[in-house]
Parts: sequence; C-alpha cells; structure tokens
Amino acid sequence: MKRTVLLLAIVAIMLAPLAAFAADGAAVYKAKCASCHGPDGKGETAIGKSMKLRSLGAADVQKIADADLTKVITDGKGKMPAYKGKLSADEIKALVAYIRTLK
Repeated sequence: MKRTVLLLAIVAIMLAPLAAFAADGAAVYKAKCASCHGPDGKGETAIGKSMKLRSLGAADVQKIADADLTKVITDGKGKMPAYKGKLSADEIKALVAYIRTLK
C-alpha cells in the first residue's frame, strides 16, 4: 500500500510540469493568437474570415510537422506576423503543443 502511494506521488510530481507546460501554451494562444484564429482555433473572427484562415483543428493543419509549425510561428508566413523575439522557444513549443489539442 505504501509503495503504491509513493509511486502515485512520484508520477504526479513528474507530470505536474507537463500540465503547466500545456497551460502556458493555452495562455500564449489566448494572448497572441485568439484575436485572429479565435478562441477555438477555427478562424471565425472578423480578421480570420477576412484573411480566410483555415481552422487550426483541420486535418491538413494538424498534419503539418511540429518543426514546420514552429517555423511559421517563429518567422511568420503571408500575413501572419513573426513571433521571433516576441516569444521564447519554450513558449513557441508550448503553443505548438496547444495547437495539437485543437483537433
């Protein structure tokens, strides 16, 4: 019994940073992305509609490799601004992880 409790405590301690990491991605998304991509990533905002943004949850967007999403966020693409120097590498990584939850 004591071993089970100890094992569960260790697992919880190890997983806590992952939960915080995901929460950071959500916070970054809300602060930097939601105004165009919408709170749900569907792009159904006035800006999103005018720029004809694809849903971040769409299969074709979800198929994009993490490295390619990271590059788009870092360097920008088309009308999307670059976030290099505005977001840290860890924030961008968390953002990519959050985008994966929008499928």
